[in-house]
Amino acid sequence: MSESILIRGARIDGGIAADILIRDGVIAELGTGLSENGARTVDADGLIALPGLVDLHTHLREPGYEASETILSGSRAAAAGGYTTVFAMPNTSPVADTAGVVEQELALGEAAGYAHVQPIGAVTVGQKGERLAELGAMASSRARVRVFSDDGFCVFDPLIMRRALEYVKSFDGVVAQHAQDPRLTEGAQMNEGTVSAELGLTGWPAVAEESIIARDVLLAEHVGSRLHVCHLSTAGSVDLIRWAKKRGINVTAEVTPHHLLLTEDLVRGYDPLFKVNPPLRRDEDVRAVREGLADGTIDIVATDHAPHPAEAKSCEWQAAANGMVGLESALRVVHAAMVETGLLEWSDVVRVMSTAPARIGRLADAGTPIAVGAPASLTLYDPAPVRAFSTADLRGGSVNSPYLGRDLPGEVRATFFRGRQTVAEGAVVEVLS
Repeated sequence: MSESILIRGARIDGGIAADILIRDGVIAELGTGLSENGARTVDADGLIALPGLVDLHTHLREPGYEASETILSGSRAAAAGGYTTVFAMPNTSPVADTAGVVEQELALGEAAGYAHVQPIGAVTVGQKGERLAELGAMASSRARVRVFSDDGFCVFDPLIMRRALEYVKSFDGVVAQHAQDPRLTEGAQMNEGTVSAELGLTGWPAVAEESIIARDVLLAEHVGSRLHVCHLSTAGSVDLIRWAKKRGINVTAEVTPHHLLLTEDLVRGYDPLFKVNPPLRRDEDVRAVREGLADGTIDIVATDHAPHPAEAKSCEWQAAANGMVGLESALRVVHAAMVETGLLEWSDVVRVMSTAPARIGRLADAGTPIAVGAPASLTLYDPAPVRAFSTADLRGGSVNSPYLGRDLPGEVRATFFRGRQTVAEGAVVEVLS
């Protein structure tokens, strides 16, 4: 039996302050002036209580790439950022394309104890795009996989993409597409445009993303299946998703925190921390994805947390790996880009960072509102401080954050996972048994 915890005076979803009594891993009472003999008390005056965050797009690297991240270190980073559920992308070694691998990942997440780690299965064997992976076996395994993606690679063959969309319908799954035409992005180093021309770097054109989205929403409509678009990054992509939704196509989309805040101008310094796929885009694209998230065209924020060892980033730009870590900084970036600008309220943050990702991933016990009887997975966030993000904020296995030295608002003060406190005062603590 876990300890009882009484959280006093937290503003639930940024609204009215209330006490939250946690008992036996669930929220037992909500109200004011609550008391419980023997309960440990947490003073949450001035803090916002949010349902535990859910990330639909995390790279945990295990098995195979433990020099970058492990499921233990990655879920610890998740807890530090307020996340209690993360979906693990399949680009591991071996690739998560069988029931055995996804069940191994699930077990490692359970052993770590910081967050629920929900595996994502590969669409194709080895993510090679040649033939479908064991979708049904992964769906019926103990991991109950419902999201399938070859992220890092586009499912480029339209026939294979159609077959995948058809297959996942039988168990209400979704195909999450990495929208990138590989023929249009060979050797690409950054966004294609004026800045890439000035710097002499091969460009990654917006049409390489938009053309795949256009094809896939039509395929999803044709077979009547669910499509999810990963890390959408261009104004044209927002327009395509908006059109598809008005047409009634069952499509959802995500945007990363870095595409909400950072632009291609940062590439001028050739710092590999800013190298990512899809690349940082123009100011116009940043405005468009912010507006798309605000009006509901884009459904969720997903981190695309992509850790790399130091040598993969401490090199010249062209040789550097793509990717940024983002679990520890995501909530603070969304606060800066969307809340402080008036585009989202805190209740909207709950939707795009907790409720909707869990719904898309078909996890009934994640992203649940703070209510009596709900699992006690929540985060306490302090919106008041503003300070520079630093390596001291990073709890994972890698430090390739684009926000190092950048002032960001807010601070995660505590995270609770199924009634256990895993973060206190911004520092990850030993998981309570």
